[in-house]
Amino acid sequence: NNAGQFPTDLQMELGVLPFDKVQAEAGVDYMQPQDDPFMFNAKIGSPEDAWFKGSPALNVGIFDVGTKQGVTDYDIMDVLIGKTIPVFGRLFIGGYLGNGGTLVNSNGNADNIGIMIAMDHGFWPVKDTSGDEYNRIVFAADWASGKNYIGGGGAGLYYYFTKNISLLTGPVFFNDKGINGEWKWTTQLDINVPF
Repeated sequence: NNAGQFPTDLQMELGVLPFDKVQAEAGVDYMQPQDDPFMFNAKIGSPEDAWFKGSPALNVGIFDVGTKQGVTDYDIMDVLIGKTIPVFGRLFIGGYLGNGGTLVNSNGNADNIGIMIAMDHGFWPVKDTSGDEYNRIVFAADWASGKNYIGGGGAGLYYYFTKNISLLTGPVFFNDKGINGEWKWTTQLDINVPF
């Protein structure tokens, strides 16, 4: 039944290129309960202003690389461009291309190409004990086209307990209810461990 809850996702990301102009990370998701619980991801990119004053953030990556051929090997490649817009917040626009054999709609037809858009806006700036500033609350929203399992969107609020520990919660909805069911509520805990 698609109307129930999704698996719990335990994710670990590791920065592998911590340079000023080019940065990269790789990670793994472990989802339970699920028969094939491992999914892998990686991305490389550059932050805003890395190449010249006013240059946008750029990211190229791949995610949901599963271990079961024909079942979890979605192999979704994406390209994102991001820019901070005064007063509005950060805006991200991009596209994706996945495995047409597994990234399908509820009728089983390939629906593996689409666009993505996201934004976030921080409120309540605070400083930690070392003087680094961050936002205590961040509103975030995103949407992906396509009648496939990633198609849909959501919105929520992050609450940052510290600069490196946050809790996100909010509703998510789907473009193809035959795959994911009705809208759901998500909660995500993020803990960053600096090295």
